Amino acid sequence: MKVAIYSQFPKKHSIDSTKVLIDTLLQYKALIFIEEAFFKAINKDFNFPFESKTFSELDDSFDLLVSIGGDGTILRAITYVKNLNIPIVGINTGRLGFLATIQHDEIEDAIKHIFDKNYTLSKRSLLSLETSEENSDIKDLNFALNEIAVSRKNTTSMITVDTKLNDEYLTSYWSDGLIVSTPTGSTGYSLSCGGPVITPDATSFVLTPIAPHNLSARPLVIEDSTKIELRVHGREDYYLVSLDSRIITLSNNTSVTIRKADFTINMIELPYESFLDTLRKKLLWGEDKRN
Repeated sequence: MKVAIYSQFPKKHSIDSTKVLIDTLLQYKALIFIEEAFFKAINKDFNFPFESKTFSELDDSFDLLVSIGGDGTILRAITYVKNLNIPIVGINTGRLGFLATIQHDEIEDAIKHIFDKNYTLSKRSLLSLETSEENSDIKDLNFALNEIAVSRKNTTSMITVDTKLNDEYLTSYWSDGLIVSTPTGSTGYSLSCGGPVITPDATSFVLTPIAPHNLSARPLVIEDSTKIELRVHGREDYYLVSLDSRIITLSNNTSVTIRKADFTINMIELPYESFLDTLRKKLLWGEDKRN
């Protein structure tokens, strides 16, 4: 098995988990490749027990990508996976862990399950972004797993977001911005702004206004086949668009169109975990209270 390892930050927890992960993978004679920047960051203090190999891009010869960090690290990892259908699993050294669900003391057991093919794939839908004026910053990375959001830039004043669904005018949100979220992203930024939790297999997106001034504005769940067109205007000439953790600046003359992407991300779901189990533990009732 050819395995890619990715992490953003060389913190102690990440390095400790990387050591356990590599030792375990070597027991299964895996071919291990470490993302180039992460390798450089940890190379001084890390004695690799194998001839180290790195990657800056992935291709379809890889069988697995392991992300070490929090959910934000997985959101970065998908920019390497793109449409290659490489399964992703996350070791959680961060906080919440809706996507990165494997704890440090579960690494060896999780890898055994993966090599035994004792897992399922949770196919996660993504959003794609088009702009009315070409933008080089998103030319090759115009997709998001969690959400695409428009928001104000360099101002404390609200912006107005004119919104159309399938070419039909919906409303103009007078707010700090608007979030378009996938089911995966429904437990993230959208939830913090009052949006609903949506199960990952739902064929829906949700529009969630950010601090709306019009009191009637509420989150709206829509079919994921819907084309969403947004045009922003306000006191400033520019506004921000975020694709997960990546941010670009657009002028008010530039409108955006958001659709369901034409590929999915494959998240590995181990036999002892599920979305509902994670939801119960992380959001609703704390630690598992079942008998």
